[in-house]
Amino acid sequence: MSDVPHQWIRARHQHDRRRLLAAGDEAPVLAVLDAHRRLRGPYSAGGALMRAVVPEALRDRPGLVTSHETEILALTPELRGVVPATRETLTSLAVPKERTRFYSRLRTARIAHGLTEFLHGYLRHLGGGPRLLLVDNAHEADPTDQELLAVLLRRADPALLRLRIATAADELNTPPGPLAEPLRPALERYARVITGGETRLPPLPPLSAEDLAARWVDGDCVDDDPRPRAAYEGLAPADRAALHEARADALVAAGEPSLALGAVPYHRERGGDPAGAGAGALRTALDICVDLGFYHATVDFAERGLALVDPATARQDWWAFTTKKTTSLAALGRPEEALVLYEGARAATDSPMVHMQAAYATSMIHTRYLPRDEQDHSTARAWANAAVAFAQAIPDPGERAFQTVFNRNGLALVAVHEGKLDEALALVSAGITWLDRSLEADEHALHRSVLKHNRSQVLIALGRYEEALTDLDDVIAIDSNHAEYHFDRGNLLRRLNRPAEAVVCYERAMALSPPFPEVVYNRADARLELGDIPGALADFGYAIELDPERVDAYVNRASLRYATDDPAGAGQDIGAGLELDPDNAPLLCLRGQLLAASDADAAHTALTGLVTVHPGYAPAWAARGAVSYERGELMDAIDDFGRSLDLEDTPDVRFNRGVAYLETGNPDKALADLSAAFEATGDPEAQLQLGVCLLKLDRPAEARSAFLRCVEEDPALAPRVEAETGLVLDSDSDRYGAGAGAALDVRHG
Repeated sequence: MSDVPHQWIRARHQHDRRRLLAAGDEAPVLAVLDAHRRLRGPYSAGGALMRAVVPEALRDRPGLVTSHETEILALTPELRGVVPATRETLTSLAVPKERTRFYSRLRTARIAHGLTEFLHGYLRHLGGGPRLLLVDNAHEADPTDQELLAVLLRRADPALLRLRIATAADELNTPPGPLAEPLRPALERYARVITGGETRLPPLPPLSAEDLAARWVDGDCVDDDPRPRAAYEGLAPADRAALHEARADALVAAGEPSLALGAVPYHRERGGDPAGAGAGALRTALDICVDLGFYHATVDFAERGLALVDPATARQDWWAFTTKKTTSLAALGRPEEALVLYEGARAATDSPMVHMQAAYATSMIHTRYLPRDEQDHSTARAWANAAVAFAQAIPDPGERAFQTVFNRNGLALVAVHEGKLDEALALVSAGITWLDRSLEADEHALHRSVLKHNRSQVLIALGRYEEALTDLDDVIAIDSNHAEYHFDRGNLLRRLNRPAEAVVCYERAMALSPPFPEVVYNRADARLELGDIPGALADFGYAIELDPERVDAYVNRASLRYATDDPAGAGQDIGAGLELDPDNAPLLCLRGQLLAASDADAAHTALTGLVTVHPGYAPAWAARGAVSYERGELMDAIDDFGRSLDLEDTPDVRFNRGVAYLETGNPDKALADLSAAFEATGDPEAQLQLGVCLLKLDRPAEARSAFLRCVEEDPALAPRVEAETGLVLDSDSDRYGAGAGAALDVRHG
């Protein structure tokens, strides 16, 4: 069998794909899945997998299910009555009219990683070797399933899970918009291709054309056998519509909510009332998907809905399809398309509500969603002011207060991007006060928490950390399951030099959310500050596993491996990082330092190239200075250390330049550098060299004091004092033993 554990089966017809999927029996089958988005929309395959395994996992490993409840329930609303939902947030609980915050498009990638780890835990519990996961119609899968399959291909432990993924051709039916991990590159890298030839179609059962067509519709029209489709197309339009209506009714009667995201709207669109029941089914799917962050599907449902409704006669549905499409386009990195839609919406209606919402959204696109070099904060401010003006004309006092504050919050974001932090703080603070005065305590709890969180971010930008912490604590008190709040609190605590508390916050965020690399990476940094090298290494590795293109994680892990005498590991990380970012200065610097251990000349050449291209990168000058020092080129080393210190004054470089000055006979200059290094670090090594410097300056009493303190801090340095200074240190007790420093006498040998 091939060393590649996964298979990519490519065959034109479904009957050939399924034959190849079922071939061989090298491992038990975990599940057979159909990924066609027409069945249940987003996570048609992933949801089927969860419905197959979660009930048993809940019985045998309830803690495992609980720790991944967010991911499981996002895929399978059918399990909501089975899997307890203990991590609801104000976002997930908000009624539609109070939903003012939407998930990041990266949420689906987090879900994919969480499901991968859930499956690992479940399969380890099952034991008995690997299981096979058979997936057909991946070329027609929703991007959520494609992303999940891509993550599984990369991360699944082949000792636990092996995938066979079948598509009709090389190309996948993936809509525009980025995916954190697209499926096709994952298939090309991690799966062995098996191309199936075409075989004769299997015989059909002895059915009439009408029954054959009905059978095709009852299969939700995903079978690619041309014969039943031809029978269907041969029916009169009214007969086809009746088949779709009957199938939709049966699916609704099944009571499975995920069907509302796939087959139900598909059949209602083709039933007897496309503009009524069809548009209604699409609207239901639209609302669910935008709230869950399934943005590709939201765009699809919106486009299908807009094809059915008239803005003059069905304005509410038309506007819902329009604005939720634009929201999704912006989230998917397609803001230019959203701007065009808003222009069309303004031309299509004189509704103040539509114009207000379009003005706000247009402002956000200009200040936030457009590429950085295309953002126009002045235009954004103009549109935000227009939105505020529309809001202030709303007759109802409570709604007027909420909408005015909401739109002024958008204006505050524009002010932040313009660098007008005091204006932003005033706008957000006034909004908090106004809503507290105008609304009942239980009204718009989500947006009120968002305002306070936003104020904390402005306060952080202003350097008012303790006030920001108070706001974050208040927000967490009312929305304690929102992971990002704990993440932000951890980041703030690190600014306050409280890394141990930051780690606690990061771990709370990790417990509340599907895995995301940012929190793992930041916990690694906090662990590093606490001196937990193994923990930091593990976290940088986990961050890379979650996001293999995270260059800064490679930089930090390579640095740690280099510092802990793991040159092979450091070299691997340097190579992987440079593949992603060939001009990365920290990695190039590390590569030069690593090279210095075996070839000083080559290292010097490499580092010279680096400082030529990146003259503002201080560590590169320091690294070249260290190589020059080892080559005996002391003046060159001093010059390089000086260039580094001009850019970034660090005690390590001060120490190195001080030692170089000593060796060139410049103790006066060495004294300043070594004193600064010792004052910054209290390092006994720096104190030892400081003592040597004082001896050279003929200041023996001060040197004696420095040596005594040095050996008190680290008795193991006593032999070096003798070797490097010609002094003999005697003790009445154990020579160089712990605590012996107080009895030492310094004399010339």
